[in-house]
Amino acid sequence: MTSNKKSLAILPDFREEGWPSMDLVADKLLECLPLHGEGDWQVEMRCPDFVRRFSRIPFQRFKHHGFNGDRILNRYLLYPRFVARLKKDFDFYYVADHSYAHLVHSLPAKKTGVYCHDLDAFRCLTRPEVEPRPWWFKKMSRRILAGLQSAAVVFYSTKAVHADMLRFRLLDPAKLIHAPYGVDEAFSVARSDADTATELRRLSNAPWLLHVGATIPRKRIDILLKVFAVARVRFPNLQLCKIGSAWTADQALQIMRDDLERSIVHLGKVSQTLLIDAYRRTSAVMVTSDAEGFGLPLIEAMACGAPVIASDLDVLREIGGSSANYAPVGDIDAWVDLVSRVVSSDPTLPTREGRLAWSSKFSWTEHTRIIAYAYKNLR
Repeated sequence: MTSNKKSLAILPDFREEGWPSMDLVADKLLECLPLHGEGDWQVEMRCPDFVRRFSRIPFQRFKHHGFNGDRILNRYLLYPRFVARLKKDFDFYYVADHSYAHLVHSLPAKKTGVYCHDLDAFRCLTRPEVEPRPWWFKKMSRRILAGLQSAAVVFYSTKAVHADMLRFRLLDPAKLIHAPYGVDEAFSVARSDADTATELRRLSNAPWLLHVGATIPRKRIDILLKVFAVARVRFPNLQLCKIGSAWTADQALQIMRDDLERSIVHLGKVSQTLLIDAYRRTSAVMVTSDAEGFGLPLIEAMACGAPVIASDLDVLREIGGSSANYAPVGDIDAWVDLVSRVVSSDPTLPTREGRLAWSSKFSWTEHTRIIAYAYKNLR
């Protein structure tokens, strides 16, 4: 680079893997750093093309395994080779997802930072009794962790993640910097004259719940569906909208068994505009996870004025404060009671004004300033 500006290479996830929170953190830094980085910055997103080899095998039953094979090939062979060729091109490097921290081995570690969203990637090492894995998987996780440990700075999302880092003695506390996510300014209360999006019109004449995100095990979609099934006994016209990943086979079976198909709208991946419209119009956003690194839908929903019912986890209480509603993860009765109270507009629950005030504390501008200051102070 010949510019006098400080240069930063942002190394994102492969978009093909479908991790929207990780993508968002990379995109927001790319957007905001030149504007709010307290100095002149030249920022570039650098990522190799995702090469498909194993997933080209023309047998449907091998499709899932083929994609996983491609993930391993691209993550652990092609991406490190790619970044090794960049090691003299930038002043600093930013790995946007801790599960890609093995890239630090191919970079000047003293000039590289990593954003750590959660500790899921290391659970097979920190809690092997909860997540047993084969030796080769553990070896891969150790290499990722070693890359994270060798980085000059590690940004983290919440105090709860920080506490776990210290509890398991994974990282040098002196390297850790708290850089919470922000909320895009587009996530705001609705205009009074705004039309309902076409995809949501089926839901407009009844109360409805919303879940946003993946269908991986820690999201506890089984609890979401169970709560919905029981709540429908009290509110027969209650509906559920799911935005995000497709149902797993077990989840689809649960939906069929409880005869929920006619009361569910599954929209898959949607535009930001439609997501915001859904947040603005839902009766309540459900966050049923048993583990989270941050819980972005919680704060986005609150910024749009939506009531939130979340699992009673330290990390979600940190993000939602006193403006969200909480229920123990497996306590179906407690969840259903909160759904009933929200749908019935119980005046003793947190207010819309409180949700808007709390969510305004989360800023991508501040997130960017924290990261820029950390790089500025690297020696």
